[in-house]
Amino acid sequence: MPEITLPDGESLYYEERGSGRPLVMVAGLGGVGSYWKPQVGPFSEKFRVILHDHRGTGNSSRSQITYSVEQMAEDTLALMDALGIEQADFMGHSTGASVAQVIAVRHPERLGKIVLASGWTRADGFFRRCFEVRKTLLETAGVEAYLKATPLFLHPSWWVRDNIDALERGEDGFYSGDHDAGIMASRIDALLAFDMTAHLGEITHDVLVMGVANDHLTPAYFSEELAAAIPNAKLSIMADGAHAASVVLPDEFNAIAMEFLTGESA
Repeated sequence: MPEITLPDGESLYYEERGSGRPLVMVAGLGGVGSYWKPQVGPFSEKFRVILHDHRGTGNSSRSQITYSVEQMAEDTLALMDALGIEQADFMGHSTGASVAQVIAVRHPERLGKIVLASGWTRADGFFRRCFEVRKTLLETAGVEAYLKATPLFLHPSWWVRDNIDALERGEDGFYSGDHDAGIMASRIDALLAFDMTAHLGEITHDVLVMGVANDHLTPAYFSEELAAAIPNAKLSIMADGAHAASVVLPDEFNAIAMEFLTGESA
């Protein structure tokens, strides 16, 4: 099982596919690199794709720390350092898009092109209420109830309808498995505390901001705000797919991101 040792002695699980220019893909709140399964094949034909399980998730160390997006960014940079990657293109989904913002501002030389998928600027009233409800569910009803509710936040209603049997059987690793409630709650707090809006104008990279019109977790207006605040950003809004559009409609998602990163269609 490939892993690196972080500066504090904890471990970070990672996977690599393909060769060429590095492309670091960072998942959202769930934290597991396998979120990118629909992207790995197409993008590894063009890039050296690097995925990892965030600290506290999947096969990485379950560190009992106070989590923050800045800490997640430092872990990602530590992975790049361990793999000898001075600079990489970057694709971040949701929390991963926030990680990208931190690195782009604080360590701009480490990133090339950036894809921010279903990201946000900072917690507003809607975002805060949504994640406070999820945290309350986690802490009062438990991990199982939290995981059972998660597809309702991430996917379109029709996708949940069409995949309900698999969801009920726990076949999708995103909504099952061994999870630490305390770590999950701390990671939610990290999202609520995140705010790089004052520095978005400092990002000079070529950036593609991808939103989804029916995303009911990080609504498309967040993507519009990001694209307006980042000087060299392009905006693309998918019509369907909700928060997990990269999983729900991977062909469309991949084509948009691939054209931006390579100038070629997926």
